[in-house]
Amino acid sequence: MRYISTRDGVLRVSAQDAIVRGLAEDGGLYTPEVLPNFTAHAFESMRDMAYQQRAVFVMNAFLDDFAAGELSSFAEKAYGTDKFDSPAIAPLRRVTDGVSCLELWHGPTSAFKDMALQMLPHLLSASLVKTGEERSVLILVATSGDTGKAALEGFRDVDGTAILVFYPKDGVSRVQELQMVTQEGKNVGVCSVRGNFDDAQTGVKAIFSDVSLRKTLSKRGWFLSSANSINWGRVLPQIVYYVSAYCDLLNQGTLVPGEKFNVCVPTGNFGNILSAYYAKSMGVPIGRLVCASNRNDVLTDFINTGVYDRNRPFYNTLSPSMDILVSSNLERLLYGLSEGGAEEVREYMSSLAETGRYEVDETVKKKISRLFWAGSCDDALTRETIAAVWKEHGYLIDPHTAVAFHVFKQYRKETGDTAPGLVVSTASPFKFCDSVLPAIGVSPVSSGTDLIGELSAAAGIAPPKNLAALGSKPVRFTGVTEKDGMTREVLKMLER
Repeated sequence: MRYISTRDGVLRVSAQDAIVRGLAEDGGLYTPEVLPNFTAHAFESMRDMAYQQRAVFVMNAFLDDFAAGELSSFAEKAYGTDKFDSPAIAPLRRVTDGVSCLELWHGPTSAFKDMALQMLPHLLSASLVKTGEERSVLILVATSGDTGKAALEGFRDVDGTAILVFYPKDGVSRVQELQMVTQEGKNVGVCSVRGNFDDAQTGVKAIFSDVSLRKTLSKRGWFLSSANSINWGRVLPQIVYYVSAYCDLLNQGTLVPGEKFNVCVPTGNFGNILSAYYAKSMGVPIGRLVCASNRNDVLTDFINTGVYDRNRPFYNTLSPSMDILVSSNLERLLYGLSEGGAEEVREYMSSLAETGRYEVDETVKKKISRLFWAGSCDDALTRETIAAVWKEHGYLIDPHTAVAFHVFKQYRKETGDTAPGLVVSTASPFKFCDSVLPAIGVSPVSSGTDLIGELSAAAGIAPPKNLAALGSKPVRFTGVTEKDGMTREVLKMLER
């Protein structure tokens, strides 16, 4: 299978090249030229497979540069029981008769980003060998909270790599920040940015497009790549858990083969729900894709109006990983739906860069409205939803998952669609104790990581081991930079 840039449409590269490069030189995102089609027989075959085997089955259809044996080795390493606290890896929790929750936070950093970022280092390392690349790779990451820690953990001490993570100062939860600044490893770096996530993400994109910097790094034996979801190696492993969830819904008797179900995803950068869209396009019988936003509802407005406009206030919310106004992965959807292809996408992205907004044509609007439904949830409703799900179902959820539960309830009420639903849970509630405790009626008496023990005692649930041990780890990284100083941090990282 070949991969093409969303802004070119002519140049075709191999999977290994797409993974190594991360971002196309024209600024576009690599996307598959075609999507594989899975038959009912394929899903039936996967029903009895372990998650690792399902991962190989799905990824093998996209990665013809890799042998099945290679992928099997990667899957065993990425999704081993030494890293995930559930043998199911991505278990389903039936919350009501009509709604199940897909728990994607059982990995080493207690967030859904582990599902891809435990796999990406293996794909990237193998791709470097296959392409004959002799330089080392510096992974640059902008994070709104969870990607940073998951990427740091995934690439820690991986030969031939270094990783530098930028996060918005005061724009992540205390637990998320501690997870990053205490990260172990000889090849890792962390720096906060004065600004919000979009500032950090824009800064990283600018570094990638800096020709002079690329030449300087190359002379020193380095080149840049990304672990953000702009890298196809991040998106592909996320498709796996939607395929796997369908198989599990069949096995649980929630669905019969071919029966449609709706999926609700809390999203900011659009990569997670994009992966569900790809799964649907490949044959998973997903009905409506429900996009859940917090107060930063740029995606909700876009899906409802066809106008993407980042010219709006930015809010710090209880669900910080969704505090995003520039949703990079939306570009891949536009490429798939636009009849004008790469030329049309270039126009949209140029307008976004120049004016901060664009409006898709009527054909794309209609396609989006048939595929997606969108709603938003403010902080007050987020708290109410955490409380209600806990009180009514004894199920503890984090603020991001609460946004999804609320929006999915809103979707059902407004549309009358009672088809089975899958709500995607993206983080452990123990990562957001300061928000979850008051929501379930408990007044915190301590602060910082001590809140993890408080929430555990209040809910009667043991916290993930990686979070329970967080308070005893020394802080290694205290750097802060302005937006225009990020390039200097890259150079300093390589001088260490």
